[in-house]
Amino acid sequence: MASAEFEELYDALVQSGIEAAKAGVAPTVEGINELMESLFSYDMPPGAEVQAIDANGVPSEWVCAEGADPARRVLFFHGGGYIVGTLKGYRGFAAQLSQACGAAVLSVDYRMGPDHFFPAAVDDALSAWDFITANGPDGPGAPETTFVIGDSAGGGLALSLLLKLKMNDAAQPNAAVPLSPWTDLTQSGASYDTQAGVDPMVSREILGWMASLYVTKADAKNPLASPLFGDPTGLPPLLIMVGERETMQDDSNAFAALARDAGVEVTLEVASEMVHVWPVLGPRIPESADAIARIGTFVKSHA
Repeated sequence: MASAEFEELYDALVQSGIEAAKAGVAPTVEGINELMESLFSYDMPPGAEVQAIDANGVPSEWVCAEGADPARRVLFFHGGGYIVGTLKGYRGFAAQLSQACGAAVLSVDYRMGPDHFFPAAVDDALSAWDFITANGPDGPGAPETTFVIGDSAGGGLALSLLLKLKMNDAAQPNAAVPLSPWTDLTQSGASYDTQAGVDPMVSREILGWMASLYVTKADAKNPLASPLFGDPTGLPPLLIMVGERETMQDDSNAFAALARDAGVEVTLEVASEMVHVWPVLGPRIPESADAIARIGTFVKSHA
């Protein structure tokens, strides 16, 4: 059962959506970024440090909690439908990941639509991967272990990166953690309809708007845009987390099934009564802290 804190936030999200619909408010990049930065309100742990860095041409930040091992590295991609999302908005979450995983986190400001379209984000992800496998927060040096984590579009981008590495015959990370990943930009899953109105975070309409600005004239079934249409054979162990109330639930369910059939070690967690990307919703929600702790346990078990 969801906590009282979560239900309070859920009700507030639903109400805000109703009010926006009544007012006829269309989504804007600025408005969504403001909403995300207000929701994803994790505080920085004491002693955490943030260092702006150029990761092979991609603006990024090293986010390191006190005691994080610089040889254990996490490449993190924020969510936002390939259209929105900021390093600032995810900085606290990245620090919480660093603390839970005992790792240095490289948070990536990859290029997004509508100014930059597919495959710009994938190209930036690969550049950032090349950087993190050769550099740590203290300077040049190879890591002992590497992990890739992302939420929503960032979770899809994490999987796209793994497929790109496979295409390049390059080494894979030790494991990856896609959180509510957007694996199908064609939105073919039944949950887009069966869960409509249940998840206040995401709708078919807003995702269609985001996809149109990102893939533009490209094929949305390209595996590097929609990993569900790729071949996951040979990918590293995956921890996929998705909420029971999500309109995008089938994106996770279908990819997990595809990967398992291909022989990939997959742990799929469908969290009871949770909505889209609940792990990033901040310290007000006990379920969020619990999810981060499980991510940390998973990463450490593969380190």
